[in-house]
Amino acid sequence: MPITPTEKIWMNGELIAWDDAKIHVLTHSLHYGMGVFEGVRAYETAQGPAIFRLTEHMERLHNSARILLMDLPYTVEELVEATKLVVRESGLPSCYIRPIAYYGYGEMGLNTLPCSVDVAIACWPWGAYLGEDSLTKGVRLKTSSWTRHDHNTMPPASKTTGNYVNSSLAKVEALKAGYDEALMLNRNGLVSECTGENIFVARHGKLLSPPLAAGALEGITQSSVMTIARDLGFVTELADLTRSDVYIADEMFLCGTAAEVSAVNSVDDRPIPCPGPMTTAIATEYHKAIRGQTDRYKDWVEHVS
Repeated sequence: MPITPTEKIWMNGELIAWDDAKIHVLTHSLHYGMGVFEGVRAYETAQGPAIFRLTEHMERLHNSARILLMDLPYTVEELVEATKLVVRESGLPSCYIRPIAYYGYGEMGLNTLPCSVDVAIACWPWGAYLGEDSLTKGVRLKTSSWTRHDHNTMPPASKTTGNYVNSSLAKVEALKAGYDEALMLNRNGLVSECTGENIFVARHGKLLSPPLAAGALEGITQSSVMTIARDLGFVTELADLTRSDVYIADEMFLCGTAAEVSAVNSVDDRPIPCPGPMTTAIATEYHKAIRGQTDRYKDWVEHVS
């Protein structure tokens, strides 16, 4: 999706013009993929723009960096305030937000220990990642030929820039084959996640989602959906899933910051009822929660003003 520029980007502690947010071609992370990032959304509310679970996202950014032995030069609290500043400066009622930390210019080679760490936060308007009708129409999935990272190969618990080469290969493969998204399996053949979304499958009245041990990212949207599902009375668990479980699912949906809640209508050309009753009920509550319309989840939104 094309990026719509906004006025300012926060880089290393100050706001600079969008077009001035540049890095050198010899920036370390450009060559070796050692960086961490987040995807966050701000939504329009009655009290102005509010960012969904902002503190949790910045905590996960710190955790990702910790896994990589990357020392971030800003605290969670400083990054939270910087993000609110960027959104306020944009003047946008709602937007997508991309914080990123990376090793900067000045050192080359695989040793990251002498490298400086740079941090940037940008925001821009961005619609539903899998399409505006992805909840009602659903998306078509294809099981990827690419295997999801193993925990001792590339740590899937860290939202690392280089990890997404794996996701990009799977995504493009699916798109070129005429599908909307790729289903990724781990080295044991168990369902892990999609290229940028967690997976939920309904079987025998239960709602199941692959755990971190299966190679799935510990999703903040996933956690939100599980809370909403349980509050609605649905039995919801983290559990291993096979391809066969997915093929005969009673219903299925994906979730993530970019994709929000998106129904699945088929996997490898096996039709799945879409959208299912659980999917519809959860999506309805989720869309209220992210806009601060539900008192039960009011702590999930952080107003920028």
